[in-house]
Amino acid sequence: MKTILLLEDDENLNRGISLRLEKEGYRVLPAFHISQARRLFHENEVSLIISDITLPDGSGLDFGREVRKSSSVYLIFLTALNQEIDIVSGYDIGADDYITKPFSLIILLSKVNALMKRVETPAGCRLCSGDICLDYREMKVWQGDVPVELSKKEWLLLAYFMENPRQILTKEQLLDAVWGQDGQFVDDNTVPVNISRLRGKLGGDFIQNVRGMGYLWTNSVTKEF
Repeated sequence: MKTILLLEDDENLNRGISLRLEKEGYRVLPAFHISQARRLFHENEVSLIISDITLPDGSGLDFGREVRKSSSVYLIFLTALNQEIDIVSGYDIGADDYITKPFSLIILLSKVNALMKRVETPAGCRLCSGDICLDYREMKVWQGDVPVELSKKEWLLLAYFMENPRQILTKEQLLDAVWGQDGQFVDDNTVPVNISRLRGKLGGDFIQNVRGMGYLWTNSVTKEF
């Protein structure tokens, strides 16, 4: 059972979200203050954090920034309508998605399920292709014995390619898989720019551009447990 940490100081909203997520089969840790959320996060194995931004004892953005220093856990922010500065700040610190208030619980659940599908791979699984190995448990990449430093989006992009080797993947598929619901906030160059960066870090010809169609991972991939 995957565990979700919910940081929301509105008791009714917290209770409503918790009940809906629990009905879906998730374990929910409700928190109403950052101090409480911090303790719960360190005491439990959390797969996803859903955090309001304006909280009684500080900013959810600051809490997210603190979490990002030591963890790649998935992070969704709840923000007031039209607060674009919050949205931009959230993405700057590594948020995976955001939801503007008021929102439908169905939309929230859809975003949660989309992120949770990314962590369904067994914790000990590694994907290897040539001298490149991607580790799901640690969210790290190795080329031979050398670690490759990737941003979270670059890691997700590489994972999606290696999960679908030798298949042509369109720009739209890559946007949906890596950027999800926040794809509306990225421009047309987002995919090619990130692929260019990934190529630069990996070297070789692992990713091929198929003119007018998309991109593909050219090597075979094996799965290790």
